[in-house]
Amino acid sequence: MITEIPQYCLRAYSLFYSKHGSREAFGQNELDWIVSQSMKKKIFSILLKSGWIEKASKNTYKCVQPDKVVKGLLEFKVPEIMKQAERPYAFTSLSSIEIWSDFVYIQRGMERSPYFMKVLKKDLKYWKDFFNSYNVPNYINEGSAIGEFVVLIPVGRLNAVDKEGLYVEPLKETMKIARENEMYSYAYNYMREKYAAASA
Repeated sequence: MITEIPQYCLRAYSLFYSKHGSREAFGQNELDWIVSQSMKKKIFSILLKSGWIEKASKNTYKCVQPDKVVKGLLEFKVPEIMKQAERPYAFTSLSSIEIWSDFVYIQRGMERSPYFMKVLKKDLKYWKDFFNSYNVPNYINEGSAIGEFVVLIPVGRLNAVDKEGLYVEPLKETMKIARENEMYSYAYNYMREKYAAASA
């Protein structure tokens, strides 16, 4: 998973790629006499964790191709990182329509990929920190960004069900949202037919 990096790490990556390309291995000694020992370890740790460099051997690294890094910044990662979440949540609104309709309705593209999530008010700091740790832009109640972002909707109580590893608002509430807007009629009809057949 490739994530954004701070400016000082971007400069280090630029230095490594300019000197070695993506085929030639290099070690942490590349930054000797440039930054402190602790800063050197931090830079390599961030670049490795963020997917910009990879291990070539126990003590050497290689740069990931820049085109792969750039494309990776816009890959969908939120469904995968939600497996690491330790607090309750429920995908809601257009996100719950996507999930319950098996993605016959899709609200996302590489340019704009929103997720709408209800979270408990008391957990708001946890969720901000959680998404910030993965460099996923996040907002409270409304917001927008290029690529993936999460809109957190703080609530006092949550009602969620597990649908294939993701917690989502119950089908009944999702159907109501879809039924009330003609734009989602295809997804509504799909869900109505699928789940009527499943309960028959």
